Amino acid sequence: MPAKSKAQQMAAGAALAAKRDHSKAQELKGASKSMYKSMDKKELHDLAATPRKGKPRHAGEG
Repeated sequence: MPAKSKAQQMAAGAALAAKRDHSKAQELKGASKSMYKSMDKKELHDLAATPRKGKPRHAGEG
């Protein structure tokens, strides 16, 4: 499932980094914290790997 916005893609990237132990999960906030708890590494990777070009900053903008 590709990300619908740049914000969603970046939140997935932050959550994925925490899942991979590259950053601390306790430092996550908002959507990235929710994604960390509810998604596995593959789902997060699919969202984080979405190209940003042509995506709106937030889902409701475009």
